[in-house]
Amino acid sequence: MLTYIGRNIKLLREKSGISQSDIAEYCGIPRELLSYYETGKREVSLLHLEKIAEFLNIEIEVFLEENPNEIKPDLELTFRANELTATDFNSITYFKRIVKNYLKMKNIESNGAEA
Repeated sequence: MLTYIGRNIKLLREKSGISQSDIAEYCGIPRELLSYYETGKREVSLLHLEKIAEFLNIEIEVFLEENPNEIKPDLELTFRANELTATDFNSITYFKRIVKNYLKMKNIESNGAEA
């Protein structure tokens, strides 16, 4: 299972076009530690897994998927920027969380239950 988690972190990070440094900075960890997570050399702490999932805008359970080719973030944003700072990434992540929660609320309103 440890290899699924690391492999899926790497796959989702690369699909999103995000560097290890960007995620590491957001999580407040060294880039090397994220590399160890991705290669399965270190077990990911729950706190870091939650932060990575938040940054990638996915549910934490997605990291446990056996077939990583079918993994897709719940909400993808596209924008152009030459450089993004940690503050920019925090703002983007916060915005994605708001949109995701809004969509869940709309789903509950229309279906009467969360999907």
